[in-house]
Amino acid sequence: MPREQYKKDPFPLSAGALGHIEGVTVSYRSNSSRTRPLLRYFGGLPYALPPTGPYRFRKPRALPDQYRYGTRANPGRFTRSAAICPQPPYGTKYPHALHDEDCLQLNIYIPTGSPPSSAGWPVFFYIHGGFLQWGSANMTPEAVAPLMSDTAFHAIIVMPAYRVNALGFLASRELQAEAQQAGEASGNMGFWDQRAALEWTAKNITFFGGDASNITVGGYSAGSHSTFQQLAHELYFVPDDKAIIRRAIMWSNSPGVQPKTVTEHQKQFDEYLSKLGIPRNIPAEEKLRRLRALPVQQLVDVQDAMVISEYRATSDGAFIPKDVIANINSGDFARRMQKRGMKLMNGECRDEHNLYRQWRTPTSSYEAVYTRLCADYPDRAVKKLMDHYCGPNHSLPVAQGDWQDLFGRLYANMQVHCLERGFCDALVKGGMKPGKDLLRYRFDWRAGCVELPKEWGVTHATDMAIWFWGEGMGVGITEEERTVLKPWNEAFAAFVSGGEVDWPTTTVQEMVRLREDGKTDVWTDDRWDEGLEIWALVNGDAGNGMLGWLRSKL
Repeated sequence: MPREQYKKDPFPLSAGALGHIEGVTVSYRSNSSRTRPLLRYFGGLPYALPPTGPYRFRKPRALPDQYRYGTRANPGRFTRSAAICPQPPYGTKYPHALHDEDCLQLNIYIPTGSPPSSAGWPVFFYIHGGFLQWGSANMTPEAVAPLMSDTAFHAIIVMPAYRVNALGFLASRELQAEAQQAGEASGNMGFWDQRAALEWTAKNITFFGGDASNITVGGYSAGSHSTFQQLAHELYFVPDDKAIIRRAIMWSNSPGVQPKTVTEHQKQFDEYLSKLGIPRNIPAEEKLRRLRALPVQQLVDVQDAMVISEYRATSDGAFIPKDVIANINSGDFARRMQKRGMKLMNGECRDEHNLYRQWRTPTSSYEAVYTRLCADYPDRAVKKLMDHYCGPNHSLPVAQGDWQDLFGRLYANMQVHCLERGFCDALVKGGMKPGKDLLRYRFDWRAGCVELPKEWGVTHATDMAIWFWGEGMGVGITEEERTVLKPWNEAFAAFVSGGEVDWPTTTVQEMVRLREDGKTDVWTDDRWDEGLEIWALVNGDAGNGMLGWLRSKL
């Protein structure tokens, strides 16, 4: 089946207090029998001030109230895409020429036709993945067009760019002290970016026809983990009357473990300075001055050579609660979700590990795998995990082909398989109802257009073609595949709209599964016990969060 041919025409919009802007209308080409508009698109809209110069490694700054994108005589033209945060190379997907440190921008995709209610279109705020180290918000409007025009999905999609790797998650005592002097939080800049974009969306999406009271936050991979952090932030730091998130979608990720403290991150910061040639024995202010004076690409290029190569979240008590895992264990997290009427979709692909093993893969030894995992997780969690699987002799488990295979499986267990199961178990014990409040799924099937190697199976990210209806890959979703995926698309659409979802599970151990033969059934999770065991192993010592429970009652 040939790929559809599209055209783009200018689309002017008077966006209220934002001023006048121009995007594009995407349609089939005029020589097609179908000429109706498919969607409207605005790309690269700034949602915060540039995080550059003295504002590198600091919280994002909101746009001034008087900020305007353009005038009637000179409208702002937003027809391309959001800037890409400078990042390490992963293949050749994002060339350096497309990188820009001034990346706090977002893309908006708007259905055509009439909204489902007078309040406007439902809104799906989608956070891209990339291990928090790389990635882009730039899904082309042509790639999104089939989802928004040929399926049951009818909602505005907002995709924000945010800072990744060191630019988004560097943390240290030096940065913390500086932030405290300025009355700011330190660390988690990428999460604060996402939050700034979410607040921009809640404030301004009505100008684009959206319903600000009907926002679903979702993401894939690191975007899914980010969704959890955004959800946790709202539940513990945002009062009920200021809450934005109505529902959450976590595709192929989990809460993980309680993130490292600033003290634990200091080792990485010191290594970073050494790689950049900045002495550690100079005053803190001079260290930060030199960091901000370096070219941004130099800040990125050294990361591949680092031992602690992954820049991750910080338990700061400002964005991330210092007892968030304990509050999950106590049931307090679930009770807060129920109080706000929040629902969650969460699930996985069968062979997640085959892609996970490809990212900064360690060499063939116990020590290399141990060190590599410590780049992502606190040492205490890694020690428990490695002791559990490798025993006191540090032996490769019999079931694993090599150390790289073990790394991929452990990484996938920590990111997805095991810790999502522990999370779901705690949510249901806290009162959430399977099939109603909590929708679990599993994919054993992949579309023919998926471009990852077939020998990787139904690995991490193969289901992006399911959720985004081909995602612009190859020939897209075929007619035969449409039949297979129609009920999944309808469930996704209903969830984002806030309607009732036909999800035929009744216990937390059940998952709606798309089988390898293309049939959908209800499957009893055969990894459930392993998931709960690993959750207890790495998160059990977080306790039950009694202080969080007491705070929720006050």
